[in-house]
Parts: sequence; C-alpha cells; structure tokens
Amino acid sequence: MYSSSMMARAVCLLLIALRLSLLAAASYNVVDYGAVADGRTDSAKAFLAAWSAACAANKPASMYVPAGRFMVGQATFQGPCNNSAIRVFIAGTLVAPSGYTAAANWLRFKYVNGLSVLGGIIDGRGQAFWACKKAGRSCPQGATSLAIALSTNVVIRGLASHNSEVFHLSIFASSGVKIQGANIIAPGDSPNTDGIHIQKSTDVSVVSTVIKTGDDCISMGEGTSNVWIEKIHCGPGHGISIGSLGATPSETRVQNITVTAVTFSGTQNGLRIKTWGKPNGGSVEGVTFSHAVMQNVGYPIVVDQNYCPGNVDCPGQSSGIRISQVSYMDIQGSSATPVAVKFDCSPTNPCRGLDLRDIKLTYLGNKQAEAYCKNAQGSAAGTMNPPSCI
Repeated sequence: MYSSSMMARAVCLLLIALRLSLLAAASYNVVDYGAVADGRTDSAKAFLAAWSAACAANKPASMYVPAGRFMVGQATFQGPCNNSAIRVFIAGTLVAPSGYTAAANWLRFKYVNGLSVLGGIIDGRGQAFWACKKAGRSCPQGATSLAIALSTNVVIRGLASHNSEVFHLSIFASSGVKIQGANIIAPGDSPNTDGIHIQKSTDVSVVSTVIKTGDDCISMGEGTSNVWIEKIHCGPGHGISIGSLGATPSETRVQNITVTAVTFSGTQNGLRIKTWGKPNGGSVEGVTFSHAVMQNVGYPIVVDQNYCPGNVDCPGQSSGIRISQVSYMDIQGSSATPVAVKFDCSPTNPCRGLDLRDIKLTYLGNKQAEAYCKNAQGSAAGTMNPPSCI
C-alpha cells in the first residue's frame, strides 16, 4: 500500500504525462461544449457532445474535464469509435444529481475499444438512496457509478469513486480491463456498495487499489476468468468474493483467478467463495489466494455453499456449483470469529482439490482459532494454525 506522499507524487507525474499526451492528440474540452463547473447545472449533454467528437476522430483523441465540480446526469458514452485510443482525462469532480433515479447506471461506457479513464473523482451521492433502503421504503434498484460494458482494452487509472448508490465500478462482458491506483470509498454501513464487480469478463486486473465500502471490496460473478488482483487494501467491507453463484440455472464457470498481496482490515469476511444453496449448475476452478494479511477479520477463509438469505426458495436444497483446485498460501493475521477457516461445501458437489499451505491465523490476536470442514477434500502443508480439518 502506497504512502500519501508516494500517491501524491504518482498523481503529479500522471497529470504531467497526461497533459503532454493531450498536445499530441485531438482534445475535446467539455467546457467548450457547454459544461458548467458550478456543481448544479446538468452538463450531461455537453459531456456526451465532447465524447461524440472524440469518438468520431480518426486519430487518438482525448475528452478533457478540467478542474471544477460538474454535475452530470445519467450518461452512456457509446461506441464503436473511429479510433481505438480515446482518453477521458478528468482533472475535476463529477457529481451525480441529488436524490436518486431509476437508472441502473450513472456513467456507462459501452462498445468501446481502446479506452482510458484517467484521474479525477466521481461522486455518486448515494446518501438519499441509502436512506430509502434503510427506511424499508419502495426504492429503485440503485445506480452503479461507472459501468464498463461490452468493451475491450480499457484502462482505469488514478480514479477516485465516492458514495456510489450501489456498485462503484462494474465490468460486464468485457476483456482486457486494467484498474490501477483507484480509491473507492463509501461508509461501512452503506448497502450493496461493492467496490468493483466483475461478471462475464476475461483478462481483468486490479492492482494497487484502496477499497473501503459497505459490501464486497471486489466481487466476481459468473463467466469471470483470467483475473489478477494484487496489492489491495480492503476494509471496511465484506472482503473479496467469488459469488454469489448459482442463483439461476446453468451459469458459466469462474476460472483462473489470482488474489495476492492483499490486506483486510475489519472486514466481515476475508477470502470468500459463496454459492446459493440451489441445484443450479456451474463451477469454480483454478483459484489462488496468496500472501494475505488479516486484521480482525470475520472468517478470513470461507467457502459457503449454503447461501440462502431469508431462507427463501432454497432451504433443504444443495448447491450445484462444483468447486475445485483452490489454493490458499501464506494467509496470516487475526480472526474476529472463533472459526477462522470455514469450508461449508455442498453435500452433492463436495469441494475438491483444496490446498492449504502456511496458514497462521489466531482468534482476536492471541487465542487459538478453529477450522470447520464439511464436504471438503484436499491437503494441507507447512504451518497450519488453526490445525487443518481436511
């Protein structure tokens, strides 16, 4: 995890590099299209006009958002574009409209090849939506702050996302996506504010990122493959999760996932795989969790194949998701729960090929932690604390 001075220097160098690059490419400033940096005037039309100009350019192009506070209503920045090197350079802050709408996404990029979103702050202003949910009123589904959909070769670097209504960043049906140096923040009690959600996507990396939210720091849904997650600070939140899977029939598999060099602080879970207790098919295979530090984390290592919130439509059933070839290496720190390692697997599809090596977890800092295994098969080697139950 970077220090504040290192982060500031990195941002400064990024700004210099981006400004130099603007000189070499066609640049479209949202202010030139009517955007107003007063935090009140809806500048969505101006942003979309600047995007259209950049997308239509036959050479590398930049959409530039200068310093200031720009209110932007729901907007979809759509391709295909005439060039495959569009940079969205944000020097200011984008804020969502006050209150909330029925839109599923606030800012969305769709059908774009060769996109970079660089710097800046996006503020989803999710407080009104969270209040609606907490009051038990009839609320819309909530908006994801930034969605990347059906796109390829995407870079998101140095972006800060604050107070999204629900997911901060969503990667859907996309490939070749790199997220680096992001800072994702929402209160620990904000509902469903996942930091980054990845689904039906491949070749995705998330590195050197801080995530403090009210739900999963990073969650991976069906059809996710070839994901690299490294140097993440997670907490508060629910941890890093694969799932939940198996809510619907015949979901595509999750495979080749690596999570390494991560720190969890005060999260509800650490490294989690979660499936519904339903017979719907699917699989998780080829997962490596390594070099993780737990600081007062509930269930640092957990596989839960009996997820059934509210006991609706799934009591008495068993998960049809097949989990195999999952490795845990060099996981250490403190558990906030007596059970630090929990494998609660499906009776009809037992977990197979679990591999534990050098696990050093204590309960509340110095007490002996426990391990729980049900329908779990595998092996353990090296230091095992708590003692292995597989």
